[in-house]
Amino acid sequence: MFFQHIYDKSLAQASYFIGCQRAGVAAVIDPKRDVDTYIEIAKANNMKITHIFETHIHADFLAGSRELAKLTGAEMFLSDEGGPGWEYEFEHHGLKDGDEVKIGNLTMEVLHTPGHTPESISFLLTDNPATKEPVMLFTGDFVFVGDIGRPDLLEKAAGMVGTMDAGAKQMYKSINRFSSLPDYIQVWPGHGAGSACGKALGAVPSTTVGYEKVRNWAFHYENDEKGFVQYLLADQPEPPKYFAMMKKLNKVDRPLLTEVPALKKLSAAELKDAMAKGMKVLDARDKVEFAAGFIPGTMNIQGNNSFATWAGWFLKYDEQFIILADESQLDDLTRKLMRIGLDNIYGYVPSTSVWTEGGGKLEKANVISIDEAKELMKEDVQIVDLRGVSEYNSGHIANADNVFVGTLPQNLDKISKDKKVVIHCQGGDRAAIAYSILVKNGFNNIANYSGGINEWVNKGEPLVS
Repeated sequence: MFFQHIYDKSLAQASYFIGCQRAGVAAVIDPKRDVDTYIEIAKANNMKITHIFETHIHADFLAGSRELAKLTGAEMFLSDEGGPGWEYEFEHHGLKDGDEVKIGNLTMEVLHTPGHTPESISFLLTDNPATKEPVMLFTGDFVFVGDIGRPDLLEKAAGMVGTMDAGAKQMYKSINRFSSLPDYIQVWPGHGAGSACGKALGAVPSTTVGYEKVRNWAFHYENDEKGFVQYLLADQPEPPKYFAMMKKLNKVDRPLLTEVPALKKLSAAELKDAMAKGMKVLDARDKVEFAAGFIPGTMNIQGNNSFATWAGWFLKYDEQFIILADESQLDDLTRKLMRIGLDNIYGYVPSTSVWTEGGGKLEKANVISIDEAKELMKEDVQIVDLRGVSEYNSGHIANADNVFVGTLPQNLDKISKDKKVVIHCQGGDRAAIAYSILVKNGFNNIANYSGGINEWVNKGEPLVS
C-alpha cells in the first residue's frame, strides 16, 4: 500500500493519497482545491487516481473533488447519509453506512458518524495483502487528536437553528461507536491544531483509537450524555464568516477552477481607479512593514498561514479585490484564497511604490509600546480587546471592551470616536488588521498596542476574568 499525508498549514487541513501499488490505482480523501499536488504524486508513483472520497460537506474549505475528477476521470464517492437537505447536488456515487469500495487490493468501509454534520462518514481501510483486519480510520471532522468535531457550526455559521443540540447528541452516539473499534487502528483526522472545527485540536498528525480513548476528553463522559453535550458546546471559537458559503459551494453544482490562475499586474492608474470605485486592497506584507508606510484605505492581512481565514472574514464572494504582495508570494497567496473559493482577484501590485510613483502618499500606523499603553490607560480612554470571546473571558486587561476583530466592520459603533482608543489582541496580528479597518473607516484616534496580551503578561501586568 502507498500512503501519503498532505497537510495545508494555512487551513490546518489534511487530505490523503492512498494507492494500491500492485494495481497502479489510487484514491484521494478530502482533496484541497489546488489539485495539482495529487496529480504530481500520482505521476511520481506511476499510479492513476480512480477514486475520490469526501468525509462530509465541508464548511472550512472548498473541496477540490470535482476539479480532481474533471482532470483525472476519477469517480467521486460521497455520503448519501443525513436525510433530506443533505444531498450533494451533482453526479456522484452515493455511500451509506456499511458500504465497501475496492481500490485495487484495498478495501474502504463506510461508517456513518454523524454529529459534526448529519451526513458525516468515516472510512475504515483494510490493506488486504497484509491483513484481513482494518488498519486505518479516516475520520474527517469526527475525531481529531485530543478533540472531536464541533456540532454548532451549522447553527452559528449557516443559520440552521436547532441543529446544535441535536448534533451534539448524535456525536455522543458516534463516539460510543468509535470506542468499540480495536485500539490498534490508526486514526487520521481531517484537521490539526489551528482549525476552527474544534477547540483543542492536537498538533500531532495522527493517533490511534486506543490513545484517544485514554487521552481525548470526549471519552471521559461514559453514561453522562448531558455533561458531554454541555462541555462540547461550551467555549467553541467564533466560526469564520466564510463557512456558510463553503457549505453552499461544496454542495451545489459550481464553476470549476482546474489550475492556479496567473494574476494581472496593475498599473498606478488601474490601482487608483479601482480604489476610487471602492475595491478592497489586501496588503499582505508583514505588519511591521505595513505600519511603516501603507496606502490609505488598504487592509493589512499578512500573507502567513492565517491569510485565507481572515480574507474570508472580510471579503464578499461577489466582489473583486486586489492583492499587494511581492511577486514571489503570489502563487502561494492565490492558492490559499482559491482553497476557500475567493477567486475574484482583479489583479495585484508588487509594492507601495506603485502608489507613490504615481504621486500618492503613504500613511504610518500609530503603534505604541507597553509603557505608552499604560500611560494612556491612566486617561479616559477606551481599551478594545480584539480577541475571541473565550480568549477574553479567560483573562483580559481591566476595563477592556471585547469586540472580536472578525466582526469589527459590523460593530464600528462600539468604537469611540470621541476619545483615544487603545486596541490590542494576543500578539499583534489581529490588531494590525483592526487598525487598518478602523483608519479606513475614518477613525483617527486609534493607538495599536501591538505587543498585546502576550507582552502584557510577560511583563508581569495583571489580567482580570
